[in-house]
Amino acid sequence: MDREGLADFLRKRREALQPEDVGMVRGPRRRTSGLRREEVAALCGMSSDYYSRMERRRGPQPSEQMLAAIARGLRLTLAERDHLFRLAGHSAPQRALRGDHVNPGIMRVLDRLCDTPALVTTGLGETLRQTPAAVALFGDQTVFSGMARSVFYRWFTDPAERRLYPEDDHPLYGRVFTALLREAATREGPRSRAAAVTHDLLGRSAEFAALWDRHEVGLGYPDTKRLLHPELGMLELQCQTLLDPDQSQALLVYTATPGTESHDKLRLLAVIGSQRLGA
Repeated sequence: MDREGLADFLRKRREALQPEDVGMVRGPRRRTSGLRREEVAALCGMSSDYYSRMERRRGPQPSEQMLAAIARGLRLTLAERDHLFRLAGHSAPQRALRGDHVNPGIMRVLDRLCDTPALVTTGLGETLRQTPAAVALFGDQTVFSGMARSVFYRWFTDPAERRLYPEDDHPLYGRVFTALLREAATREGPRSRAAAVTHDLLGRSAEFAALWDRHEVGLGYPDTKRLLHPELGMLELQCQTLLDPDQSQALLVYTATPGTESHDKLRLLAVIGSQRLGA
């Protein structure tokens, strides 16, 4: 572990990152050239004391999980992330199509969408990041672990996953999720997590097995998604997708036509999300 190099790298990356880069508002009395240590700590989901000790060349060796959180919080590129891991005495994570590291450009866009339902997902349907409005709409989809991280897996194993969608739409989503999982398993290979999810579902769900046997590919979501919110009722939303081909990730942004009831409900959703975060 190169404590001096790690401390210098963290400090330089923090000072180069501006509040606007992470969706923060720059206050009129701000004197710090970049972000404050406590702001970076909050972005990384750790205590300010833990982060400060790393910049001061003290404290224990950070775990790989901590380093991954720091890489996301500091909006590091893949090369910078790998360098961070090596400075901390770890091997750089293996780069894969389904990597969990979110591209800094995608993160910058997401940071500016705090009042809009938006989320970053992998090709396996795993949610990596959500805006507060997306949490208010879908619930926190980043809390799942194991195979349940994939919405494709949850659709066929967890009845709660289907409550967000009208029952009339369930057959279509089952077909779409099966087709997307097939494409992911083909793309990532027989030893991939997508292949493992497929194998497990074939043994757990007769519905999935029947859909898998149809060998459908190239299916897409409907142009307008109907979602059932427990407090706001039905919302009809359009989903715009921004792809990151290097990471096989997508930024999904949900909007509604201005002047419609669903547009008014989205505005209420932003308020609901803020209230929950402040609770």
